[in-house]
Amino acid sequence: MARYILLSTLTVEGRQSLHSRPERLIEVDKEIEKMGVKVIAQYAVLGAYDFVSIVDAPDNETIAHLSVDLGSRGTVQIMTLPAIPLERFEEALKGPHQLGRGTAPTTRRTGRSTSRR
Repeated sequence: MARYILLSTLTVEGRQSLHSRPERLIEVDKEIEKMGVKVIAQYAVLGAYDFVSIVDAPDNETIAHLSVDLGSRGTVQIMTLPAIPLERFEEALKGPHQLGRGTAPTTRRTGRSTSRR
């Protein structure tokens, strides 16, 4: 399963719904799990977003479907970010497929000015 971070912002309708039915938070989590997405953690936050959710999903298609499905209700806008564990990222950086590894940036010297006047 892949890990994703969902940054959610409630719409006016979403705020009204949540204010009148706070239990809706747990109900939505149950709906999410029925789609094969596991909620790892959720936080209510201050700032540009109302909630940060950390979830595991089988693939990009499933998480995209989830985001579209929840967004289509008109109560929330979601930004979905794939999350790469640092260990996997470090392994990728150490891997054989690197551009420019071990070489200093080269500068091109032509003897001509590259500025346009």
